[in-house]
Amino acid sequence: MKKIISVLLSVALVATLLVGCGGSTGSASGAKKVGVSMPTKDLQRWNQDGANMEAELKAAGYEVDLQYASNDVQTQVSQVENMINSGCNVLVIAAIEGSSLGEALDMAKAAGIPVIAYDRLLMNSDAVSYYATFDNYMVGTKQGEYIEQTLDLANAAGPFNMEITAGDPGDNNAGFFYQGAIDVLQKYIDEGKLIVVSGQTKFEEVATPAWATETAQSRAENIIANNYVDGTKLDVWLCSNDSTSMGVQNALEANYDVAGLGWPVITGQDCDKANVKNMLAGKQSMSIFKDTRTLASQVVKMTGQILSGETVDVNDTETYDNGTGVIPSYLCEPVFADVNNYKELLLDSGYYTEADLQ
Repeated sequence: MKKIISVLLSVALVATLLVGCGGSTGSASGAKKVGVSMPTKDLQRWNQDGANMEAELKAAGYEVDLQYASNDVQTQVSQVENMINSGCNVLVIAAIEGSSLGEALDMAKAAGIPVIAYDRLLMNSDAVSYYATFDNYMVGTKQGEYIEQTLDLANAAGPFNMEITAGDPGDNNAGFFYQGAIDVLQKYIDEGKLIVVSGQTKFEEVATPAWATETAQSRAENIIANNYVDGTKLDVWLCSNDSTSMGVQNALEANYDVAGLGWPVITGQDCDKANVKNMLAGKQSMSIFKDTRTLASQVVKMTGQILSGETVDVNDTETYDNGTGVIPSYLCEPVFADVNNYKELLLDSGYYTEADLQ
C-alpha cells in the first residue's frame, strides 16, 4: 500500500510541475492555455490585434488569457507574471517597451514557457523563442517610395519642403520604419531636392514617445510656428504611423494655411478608422495596411506548432537581433492603402464596413 501511495504522489508531483512549467495540462479544463499581452486599448490597432488573436486561438481549441496593460510597464509585467503563474503554456507578448519585461521573461524561461514576441521585438532577453511581425523595414520603404512616386522625385526639379515624425524610441520597430523611409529619400535630401526646413532629420530628433498623438501634435505646432507661418509651402510630412500622423494633421489644420497652400503629402500606418476618413477627405495621403488578421493567423499557427512539437514556420533568421542573438522571425508583407485602392483592401476584404468609414 505504501508503494502505491508513493507512486500516486509521484504522479501528482509530475502533474503539478507540468502545470507550473507550461506543460501539457495547461488549465483545469485540459485545454492548452495561451497568454496574450497587449500594450494598450488606446490605439485601435491593438484592440483589433487582441480580438483577432483571441477569436482564432479559441476557435483552435485553446483557452486564452487576453490582457491589456494601459500603456503602463509595471502593469504589463504583473499581467505576464500572472499568466505564468496561472499555467499558460505559451505567451504572446506585444511589449509597451521592448526592454521592460526582463523579470517576467526570466520567470517564463525558468518555467519553460515559450515566448512569441508579437509585432514588437522583446529586447535583451534570451527567453524569446520567436518573433512574429510585419516586415518593418518594408513599411518604411513603402512610405518612402510613395513620397518618391507622388512627388516624382526622380524627374521633378524641386525643391520640395519636408518634415519627419517618427515613432517611439522604446519600440524597436520605430527605427526600422524610419530607416526604411530614409534609405529611399536620403539621396534626394543630399541632392537638395528634398529640404527638411526645420533641420530635424535624426531619429532621436523626430521620435515620438509612446506614439502619442498629442506629443506629435505639439512638436508639429512648434515646427510650423518656427518655419511655416510666413507662407512657406510644406510639400510632404513623413509620419511613421497613424497616431502620429493624426497629431501632425491636427497641427496643420489649426496652424497652417491648408486652404491656400493645400495639404502636403502625409504618410501613415495601420489604417485606423479616423485616418482612413481623413484620407477620404483629402488630408492624409496614404496609410500602410497591415492586416492584423493575417498576423493573428500566423501566430495561432506558430502556437500550434510549438505545442505539438512541430517545426515552427519562420522566414527570417538574420534580421532581428534582440541583443542576445538573432530571433527566428516570421515577417508578413505590408501594403499601402490610399483613395485609389482602399475599397479593395479595406471594404471588399471585410476589414471595415462602409458604415465604419462614414
